[in-house]
Amino acid sequence: MPMAAEDIVALIKQGIPDAEVEMQDLAGDGDHWAATVVSPAFVGKSKIQQHQMVYRALGERMGGVLHALKLTTMAPRG
Repeated sequence: MPMAAEDIVALIKQGIPDAEVEMQDLAGDGDHWAATVVSPAFVGKSKIQQHQMVYRALGERMGGVLHALKLTTMAPRG
């Protein structure tokens, strides 16, 4: 059973409380997602470290019930 966008957002925000998360359903099937995550916690971190933070927030679900996630991360501008 695919994960709902709201569930993905909730998990990311639980792990990265100040994150702004935008979800896009890539295939219209509720199973292939793109997430854009913006957080001050990413300042000074490499893209790999930023992605690792999101993957930690998603826990065991990544690669399991959540198997298709295109991830874009960034620190806020300004």
